[in-house]
Amino acid sequence: MAHLNILGMGVALVTPFTQNKEIDYPALKRVIDHVMDNGADFLVALGTTGESPVLSIHERKAIKNFIKEKTAGKIPLVLGVGGNNTAEIIRELKEDDLSGYSAILSVVPPYNKPSQEGIYCHFKAITEASPVPLILYNVPGRTGVNMTADTTLRLAREVPGIIGIKEASGDIHQIQRLLREKPDDFTVLSGDDGMTYPLMTLGAQGVISVLGNAYPKEFSEMVHLCLEGNYIEAVDYHYKFRDIIRLLFTDGNPAGVKCVMHDMGLIENELRLPLVPVSENTASEILHWVKVLK
Repeated sequence: MAHLNILGMGVALVTPFTQNKEIDYPALKRVIDHVMDNGADFLVALGTTGESPVLSIHERKAIKNFIKEKTAGKIPLVLGVGGNNTAEIIRELKEDDLSGYSAILSVVPPYNKPSQEGIYCHFKAITEASPVPLILYNVPGRTGVNMTADTTLRLAREVPGIIGIKEASGDIHQIQRLLREKPDDFTVLSGDDGMTYPLMTLGAQGVISVLGNAYPKEFSEMVHLCLEGNYIEAVDYHYKFRDIIRLLFTDGNPAGVKCVMHDMGLIENELRLPLVPVSENTASEILHWVKVLK
């Protein structure tokens, strides 16, 4: 399997809903156009930000195909394919049509808390079944278990087809070790908007972003300045977005970014249960910062 270089600012696309909680495809098209026209380097479909846990298998397939059709090969696409049932993921990878997608993004299995050996065997098995390369996703705050640097490095060195990781552990020491010891062709991407700048100064090569749904141009500019080594100019963007990034996650993701995008006229402020819109107080704080950023 040929190596694929995914770097820069990727956007973890939201899934817009109508007031009746149906998928809002015209709004999804607006979001796709918005991020593609304003500097996104690649798109991630059906990740956590896309509320994939509350989508049916038929809805996920429809969204996957819609994004492929509307982007028309103009930008690399990454598809979220994960879970805690290894055999089911393998079946999905073997049966589904992944044409048009450059890679899959797969999260550490949540809830059943596998050992490090279990995590290694899980990712090895699904990589061997996947027709496209795999990007690991480590987010212990959601999954309940951290994939250690030892396990990530072992996968990077031993399993062909694993090309990178979205790292959202928040453990700077762990991520520094990854950056120092990883293979040259293994990409480390920030999984946390607020840590993107500091991680890129240490050698990370980009981000899979929530903020990029709303502010793709400015956040992409920061990421590309970092890729060029221009950290002095990039830090201004880091501090510009610091407060709103914190607020976006106060009442959970993607509730915060959907509040911003609704104010921008891109989507309805709708989520599916068990997620709900941000509180009135949080919305007021978010929209204050939206005005400041204009």
